Amino acid sequence: MSAGIDPVLLAKLVCPVTRTPLHWDAERSELVSETAGLAFPVRDGVPVLVVREARAVEGG
Repeated sequence: MSAGIDPVLLAKLVCPVTRTPLHWDAERSELVSETAGLAFPVRDGVPVLVVREARAVEGG
C-alpha cells in the first residue's frame, strides 16, 4: 500500500472533471472526487488523474 500523498501536493490537486478538491482515501490508496463521484488511483506515489482510469464511487 502507498504511504500516502504529500499534504502540500494534495492541497493543490483538483478533480480534472469538476475542478473541485480531492480527498485522500488511505484505505484504497485513491484520490476521491465526491462531486464527480470518481476515485482516481495513485500508482507508485503518482496520482493518475485520467477519467478513463477512475472508478465510479457511490454518492457521486
